[in-house]
Amino acid sequence: MPILISAAELAAVLPTVRVLDVRWSLGAPDGSADHLAGHVPGAVYVDLDADLARHGDPRDGRHPLPDTADLQEAARGWGLDDGDTVVVYDGAGNLAAARAWWLLRDAGVADVRLLDGALPAWVAAGLPLATGPERPARGTITLRPHHLSTVDIDAAAAFPADGVLLDARAGARYRGETELVDPRAGHIPGAVSAPTSDNLAEDGTFLPADRLRERFTALGVDGDRPVAAYCGSGVTAAHTVVALTIAGFSPALYPGSWSQWANHPDRPVATGPARA
Repeated sequence: MPILISAAELAAVLPTVRVLDVRWSLGAPDGSADHLAGHVPGAVYVDLDADLARHGDPRDGRHPLPDTADLQEAARGWGLDDGDTVVVYDGAGNLAAARAWWLLRDAGVADVRLLDGALPAWVAAGLPLATGPERPARGTITLRPHHLSTVDIDAAAAFPADGVLLDARAGARYRGETELVDPRAGHIPGAVSAPTSDNLAEDGTFLPADRLRERFTALGVDGDRPVAAYCGSGVTAAHTVVALTIAGFSPALYPGSWSQWANHPDRPVATGPARA
């Protein structure tokens, strides 16, 4: 099943698919005002913090995976039915929308696609925007999780011994030079720095599959050893899972990511540019 859909391709099938607007960023998590001001016609706004994560003990991380029942309730509110093709996008590069892609694919939704280039690609193509809220009829979708691979905190600790654990955060956070969000700076020992932004071309579209494969091969991903990805809180790591999948690999996601690891004082921290 294709992962990406272009703006022109989406415009051609727009009445027959469900579209979700997942605008979110670390500094501005509420994208609802931007959604109301202009969105792909028919797109329903999805609140990443409220709908695509649960919250509680910091030791679980900042964005643990939502409970299936809660995600299903949200998805029905978005108007999703079983068998729907779902297209997700955000405001730039799909760094947030990839979280929705991952959750829905994990929950058994077979056809979920990312609008390649996100909303800027739609606008650049001269396609129309709608304003105001979208109020879809309630859907009846049934979600069943565990279709995709994950690792927990213990598996993440052991992962570099026999596999490749990619850290999708910016290099400065990986090296421990800065940390404005989580309680400790650095990275999981043995993890390899692989900033999410390097998955994208200058226009915010994903690099072609062959270039993504070259990128990950240079980082030690060889298709023989397992590969997993983490980030700050499990959001942008899903983007690297998408990129790895486009490149032909079979990655796992560490949902707790650094925000979970950093809240466990017994877990060791590595700093600096070299692999520990």
